[in-house]
Amino acid sequence: MGFLTRMSHSLLALLLCMAAGAVAGVYAPALGDVAYTAAQVYLAIVSMAAIPLLVVATFFGLRQTMGLPFPGRRIAMIAGLALLLVVSCAATGLALGWVNAPGAHLDAEAREHLGELVQRAGDGGDIEMRLHDSGTQATPIERPRATVVPDNFFRVLAEGRSLGILSCALLFGLAFAALARTQHAALNHMFEGIYRTLELIIARANILLPVVAFGMSAHVLSQTDALTIRAMSGFLLHFVVLVALLGALAIAVIHRRGNQPLAEVLQHLKTPMLVSLMSSSTTASIPHTIEAMSARLGFSRGIVELVVPTASVFLRAGSALYYVLAALFVANLYDRTLSAADIGMIGTGATIAAFASAGNSSLTNVGYAGIVLSMLQLPIEAALALFLAIDLICEGPRNLLTLLATCALISVVSAGLPSERVAAPVADVAPAQPLRFVLTRGNVMLLTGCSVLASVLILLMGIAVGARQAQASAMQHATAAAANPGISR
Repeated sequence: MGFLTRMSHSLLALLLCMAAGAVAGVYAPALGDVAYTAAQVYLAIVSMAAIPLLVVATFFGLRQTMGLPFPGRRIAMIAGLALLLVVSCAATGLALGWVNAPGAHLDAEAREHLGELVQRAGDGGDIEMRLHDSGTQATPIERPRATVVPDNFFRVLAEGRSLGILSCALLFGLAFAALARTQHAALNHMFEGIYRTLELIIARANILLPVVAFGMSAHVLSQTDALTIRAMSGFLLHFVVLVALLGALAIAVIHRRGNQPLAEVLQHLKTPMLVSLMSSSTTASIPHTIEAMSARLGFSRGIVELVVPTASVFLRAGSALYYVLAALFVANLYDRTLSAADIGMIGTGATIAAFASAGNSSLTNVGYAGIVLSMLQLPIEAALALFLAIDLICEGPRNLLTLLATCALISVVSAGLPSERVAAPVADVAPAQPLRFVLTRGNVMLLTGCSVLASVLILLMGIAVGARQAQASAMQHATAAAANPGISR
């Protein structure tokens, strides 16, 4: 247990596990399958605990935020900055991706291989997917309404649809925060116990991160041929570099807002960053992020508990960057010359697709790239054929960027609205008071006795030392007299 705990908190150990998993995926696929099964068990445990934790944390965050001055303005500020962060990530990826042109410099072999993948996906035939019950016909307006505002909370809870769960939690949390403090005291204690229990479950499950890193890496290398990964390496490189660039910018904002040394900021955020990077769940890092941003970095606990679970579903910064680069890669792969209108459509489509994919699984998220590709009249099969193969590789960096964008949002919002940002008051210094000793009669008698005893001991030690020195002097004189008898006579 202790060994796995130390490994789960070490970036070097997790990278070594990924490298070992890659080797196992190539040369021992059976071992990789066993580790991948363990990774799926981990994801099941985290999902089981993270969904109720998301609900309870939202309750506490809303209650504390509603108690702050101008709660409506603060919540509006959170929503506006979250939208701005997603748009900024899409715009940054669009600008740098348009300059570097991922997919435009592939060699003939890579282009031929990717073309075969897309051709096989296009020749696979039509697939019928039933999106609603046979007895009901969901309209284009009804389907988003049922996803965002479900009519049965227990149904979405059982199905694990995090978007609907969070919507219900926000509504219930607003009503919970409106109650008087005396009315929700018992419910508050119950939620606190549930909250701590779920945090402990996820913290214990995250000990398995080395096994998850090994299993995921082995699964990717055993299911995807090396030629596909090499052909998509340009997209992967651009995506990882842009995630690192935007993540460094987010850390700089947290460092500036938190007024703490950069080394301490990185140390406190290390655990949630590793969990987001190595796990395939956006909710696995919720308890670690809340602890790091509130107890360690000192930001408002109420804001943290409201933003972290909500942003894990709604703040799709990593997905927006992913969809932008995916569209640029496919456009360059088909030698599509992009005009200014096309660039604008890619940015708008990627932002829409990022929010539309909220609350969906990883494999479903890849399909939302078709929103952007359809705007450019590019084959949607390219998204399914090319990006499903490497989506597990992109999922960690995508979650990491979302986490750091969430932390940057917290650092800005926790400082309060501009009208509330005031300098910290100088603490009043109390005047110096004289030092007084108060002694009782018993203390005086004990102190006197100890003083007399110490004096007697010192006197006796002096007498003993003097007698010993006199004896030594007499012995020296007798020795000298015996050696010179003439002198003595």
